[in-house]
Amino acid sequence: MQIFKAEVVRTARLTPGMMRVTLGGNELALFASTGVGDEFVRLFFAAEGQVEPNLPRATGNGWSWDDDVEPAPLRTYTVRNARPDENEIDIDFVVHSGGLATEWAMRARPGSIVGLNSPTGLYDAPEELDWQILIADAAGLPAASRLLEQTPAGTRTRAIFEVAARTHEQSLRTTSQPDITWLVAGNGRNPSRIDEILRSIELPAGVGYVWVAGETKDLRSVRKYLRHEVGLSASAYKVVAYWTYKGEEWLARYEDLDDTTKESLAELWEDTERDEEAIEDEYIARLESLGL
Repeated sequence: MQIFKAEVVRTARLTPGMMRVTLGGNELALFASTGVGDEFVRLFFAAEGQVEPNLPRATGNGWSWDDDVEPAPLRTYTVRNARPDENEIDIDFVVHSGGLATEWAMRARPGSIVGLNSPTGLYDAPEELDWQILIADAAGLPAASRLLEQTPAGTRTRAIFEVAARTHEQSLRTTSQPDITWLVAGNGRNPSRIDEILRSIELPAGVGYVWVAGETKDLRSVRKYLRHEVGLSASAYKVVAYWTYKGEEWLARYEDLDDTTKESLAELWEDTERDEEAIEDEYIARLESLGL
């Protein structure tokens, strides 16, 4: 793990719903992209009244804060593009009312400082892939777009993207010839159709992979469908929760849980001998039983 300080090089409004911030700086010469299309980083933001964020110290696979340092607020974002020859990366931000990261992106100017860590990728399709299905709302669109760009020409791809309005659709570069559908749905404005659309698709024969990214609760039924109803192996799908509707309220309810309950939820993930998908099953079931 490494921690980097980066500065804004430029910004661009891609659509009414998406802002791109390009980060650069000398420290990014050491930033090593995984090459995985949905790789993500944690962005460390300056607190109110600060020009630069407080940054942690890298410790093995994580980081730690000195006792006298107030941890910087952080958020998770996809690396939309990585240009190692130029020491630059692009981060795309969904534009919406409120939210620490969105507000920062809208105010960002060349020279604005942000911190970030080494990237991690999640997309892990089988070798000799015949087909894939990519489904995402606006939060997952940067990752899905990069995955499309990296898809080999011979891989059949079906992509479904939910956006808040038709003006939020993007022109995407591809090396293959994907079947792309845009829907005005989800994104906290309208009910999501991700689960409905996925269930309407007949999964092709051959070696395939289903990648879905969106709102946390919307994706619970998607994961249940793929894992328990269709019976796909864990190597054949990836369901990634990118955001939570009314996330501040959800977090407040979580923080109101008693310490014993929170500790027991955290302890689920400490069992390294257990299958992660089985842990996820129990974790979701327990959250739902708690009204979360």
